[in-house]
Order: sequence, then structure tokens, then C-alpha cells
Amino acid sequence: MRDGMTIGVLARQVGLTAETLRYYERLGLIAPSQRTAANYRLYGDEAERRLRFIRRAQVLGFSLNEIAQLLSLHAYPESDMAEVKALAQAKIAGIQAKIDDLERMKQGLAALTDACPGHGATEHCPILGALQADDD
Repeated sequence: MRDGMTIGVLARQVGLTAETLRYYERLGLIAPSQRTAANYRLYGDEAERRLRFIRRAQVLGFSLNEIAQLLSLHAYPESDMAEVKALAQAKIAGIQAKIDDLERMKQGLAALTDACPGHGATEHCPILGALQADDD
């Protein structure tokens, strides 16, 4: 067990900045395992494990609030995993909604691009015309 890592050492270990770690600490996502006589934070392996958990959850699109919920559930292994599954399913639904929105945006832009001849005066450009339409 590695107790006693300074915030700078821990930040380098997990590829984050010390300021990010301080922010996570303010949110209650991590906590120092101890403090020195000079009040410097010292972190142990648990903080490193939690930070790696946080980073992996962020890669999957979870917000810090959602990650706090996941960490809370993880802290109590006897908790019902239905809550974890519900959070993951809600995240999937949110991702799908974003994909659907992006697909609609792509189709709309593709239609405008197809309508644009790509030459001539911009006053006749269907792309610019569509962007201006709501302003008139």
C-alpha cells in the first residue's frame, strides 16, 4: 500500500492536474488519507483507484454527478445493482438521443449542401439562405 502520495505525485500517476484533484476533493469524489503537520494533503491507493474509476466513467460519458452516484453504490457492495444498471441505461438513452440529433443535423446539412451548386454569387446560396431564413 502506498500511503502518503502528495497531490502532485498522485496527479502525475493518474494523468490529471493537481487543480483537478482539488476540485474532485471539493466535490467529495476523493479525499486525502491523511495530512502532514504542515497541512499538506497525502493520498493513498484508494484515491488512485477512485480517480481511475472516475476517468473510465468519464470516457463512457458519465457526468461527475452520475459518477458520484456510481462511487456511492460501489462503496456498498451489498447495494442492488439495479441502480447501476438504471444509470447506465439512462446514459445509453441520452447518447442515443444525441446520435439522433446529430443524424438530423447531418441530413439537414446534406440536403442544403446538395442544393448548393458551389459556384455563383453568395446571394443565391441555399445554405446561407436557410441560415438567414429565421432572421427575416
